[in-house]
Amino acid sequence: MQQLIYFFQRYKNFLFFLFLEIIAVALIINNHSFHKSKFISSTNFITGGVYQKSSELSEYLSLKSRNKELSEENTRLKNKLDQLSIITDTISKTIDSDQNFLYINGKITNNSYSKPNNFITINKGSAHGVNAEMAVINSKGIIGITDNTSAKFARVQSILNSNSRINVGFKNNNYYGTLKWDGLDYNSVQITDIPRQAVFKIGDTIITGGKSTIFPKGIPVGTISEVPENLSASNTIDVKLFNDMANLGHIYIITSLNKEEIKRIEDE
Repeated sequence: MQQLIYFFQRYKNFLFFLFLEIIAVALIINNHSFHKSKFISSTNFITGGVYQKSSELSEYLSLKSRNKELSEENTRLKNKLDQLSIITDTISKTIDSDQNFLYINGKITNNSYSKPNNFITINKGSAHGVNAEMAVINSKGIIGITDNTSAKFARVQSILNSNSRINVGFKNNNYYGTLKWDGLDYNSVQITDIPRQAVFKIGDTIITGGKSTIFPKGIPVGTISEVPENLSASNTIDVKLFNDMANLGHIYIITSLNKEEIKRIEDE
């Protein structure tokens, strides 16, 4: 308190002058319309800028919850889309209208991409309906296949794994091959077992073939980036992935609702 009194005593003349200046400015603004309008305009500009920055900050801080909402909404839409496609097929082909695939949204908690055998951890496990041999994708394309689960988490064998083998095909024709990784570039994978008569070129789109009970047909993979000059049955082609495997976040886990029935009839 004594310091405050000393401050006022020391700067009393300056403070009195400042007080009079404020009164003078206020009188000018109140008694002259031009100055008043300029003051209001300047005030609006400043407060508008503050409100805008505050709004932008609020939106930034809410991005996490917003992304979660969008991921959940996308999951619902994917499930509805799969149901709708089956219903459409039912109308045109009079087949059973059961849903073929179920989508579960999740998020990657750990990701490796620089080892010969890479794995990914996701935040959904058996308590959420996730089991082994389920497809994992995102909005850009395939990521891998679940191979081990706990109650709350699951491990995914990445497509960047020397043991990974996935059936894929060409978007513009019905030929198929096997997708695997040579362990070199995490943005590039390879296709082998391509029929000799298959026709393709650099830039063609590769999608999942749908010949297994794990991935639905038509999930994006990437585009052909390199083709050998002389093709043979043992040749491989390089595919540049749509996904940046070093930068993954929200994902979808896909389960085939007909997997057990398909396996049973094939085993018989």
